[in-house]
Amino acid sequence: MTHTRDRIAGLLLAAGGGRRLGGRPKALLPYRGRPLVEYAAGVLRAAGCARVHVVLGASSEEVRARAVLPGCELVDNPGWEEGMGSSLRAGLASLRGTGARAALVQLVDQPGIGPAAVARVLAAYESPASIAAAAYDGVRGHPVLFGADHWEGVGAAATGDRGARAYLAAHRDAITLVECADVAEGYDIDTEEDLVHLE
Repeated sequence: MTHTRDRIAGLLLAAGGGRRLGGRPKALLPYRGRPLVEYAAGVLRAAGCARVHVVLGASSEEVRARAVLPGCELVDNPGWEEGMGSSLRAGLASLRGTGARAALVQLVDQPGIGPAAVARVLAAYESPASIAAAAYDGVRGHPVLFGADHWEGVGAAATGDRGARAYLAAHRDAITLVECADVAEGYDIDTEEDLVHLE
């Protein structure tokens, strides 16, 4: 029998151009001596995602040249400048036909979230109707797991930089929150001040 986790794909959104970081693509920010995208993809693998799709946008050719992402499916999002919503749509579209029953969505700029937190959210999967999200002291954050039943709705609602926010707000009662504050920190690397987290 296929282990449930084999049916959950990791979906890493790594297309951002780092507008508030002086235009440095987030995927290529240095972390522990390697591009940040390598670390983030490795976290999804270590947590148990058998399939990992990485959505690239800003400087995608440079990311492909510099980052070592074995076994990952690289997905180009030509509309990445429209915001995170377009990357989410591109990523979900790339999973159609793969047999995946759920997508575990993680952002490249959250290195404080490691395999322990991701594995907890993975474990909340019950069926293609599942929605689960990590919570930090009760506040919803990433990663977020969307069963395949939700992909069409999430894609339709994902516009601009809102990603899945509107869809999650509309389905608040269906979300299983998985507390992760004891094993992870949900900060983003958005501004120059945040770069301290990468040292």
